[in-house]
Amino acid sequence: MKLKHLFGPVPSRRLGISLGIDLIPHKTCSLNCVYCECGRTTNLTIERKEYVPTDQVIAELEQYLKDQPKLDYITFAGSGEPLLHSRIGQIIDWLKTAHPAYKLCLLTNGTLFTDQRTRKEVLNLDLIIPSLDAATDESFTKVNRPHISLKCAQMIEDLVKLREEFTGTIILEIMIVPGLNNSQQELVALKSAIKRIRPDRIQLGTLDRPGTESWVEAAPLETMEAIARFLGNVELIGNFKPRRQIASFNKMHSDRILEILKRRPCTVEDLQQSLNLHPAELQKYVNQLLEENRIKVEQSERGQFLILVDQL
Repeated sequence: MKLKHLFGPVPSRRLGISLGIDLIPHKTCSLNCVYCECGRTTNLTIERKEYVPTDQVIAELEQYLKDQPKLDYITFAGSGEPLLHSRIGQIIDWLKTAHPAYKLCLLTNGTLFTDQRTRKEVLNLDLIIPSLDAATDESFTKVNRPHISLKCAQMIEDLVKLREEFTGTIILEIMIVPGLNNSQQELVALKSAIKRIRPDRIQLGTLDRPGTESWVEAAPLETMEAIARFLGNVELIGNFKPRRQIASFNKMHSDRILEILKRRPCTVEDLQQSLNLHPAELQKYVNQLLEENRIKVEQSERGQFLILVDQL
């Protein structure tokens, strides 16, 4: 069976060996974040519906999991917002019934928990990692560029409700974009929101790979450390285990990327077509090569191109 909705397992610095489930067409999301590694949102929506056939997803999972592969997590992720899929709860419940040994994780932008029915659908998960990059509408608009119906205050209230109902682990992820969400006023508001949401942990990150907008820059390490001290109970994403130390890391993918770039600079989309990898899986290997300073990004009129460091 050719797998259309599963990818990986990918070497995740946070989750170890992670099998991805992608339930949403590419770049269908409720946000259009300036830093997103998947590029601009092409379908900005809050409409929940069955974007891909649920029965097909379950059939692929049954096929893949029949031999009981070693996985640290099965993760709802991909290149859009997973909770937009209206039958995600059915897939979660099926996994917990048919394959209870596996831990389940949801990566979400945190914008769709307003409906109690949606919150109920995720109660069988083991781990939820929602994003909260801003605690004021001004920064929310600048960093996340949300669907017009979304308001920051409501999003925070919904995460508070999720915490009250969900007994698993919640790790709140915050991405710092210098000049947009790192003012003292914004950090005070974030700290207040975090206190109300009561996540088990907070993960603080900044840009470490090409984002949607070329002007987005990484915050300096000293800035990140100061923010972490101010917010408290924070781990910096850059301190996680290197992907090469994770069992699912496939050196062949990195080598193939380098071989292609030896011949010509490429965009991420070019590499995806050449390698036939899921965008989320490919990005893990691109990120690793960027972190190792083996490739760099060069901006041109036609977009962002990846280039070997020794060719710059």
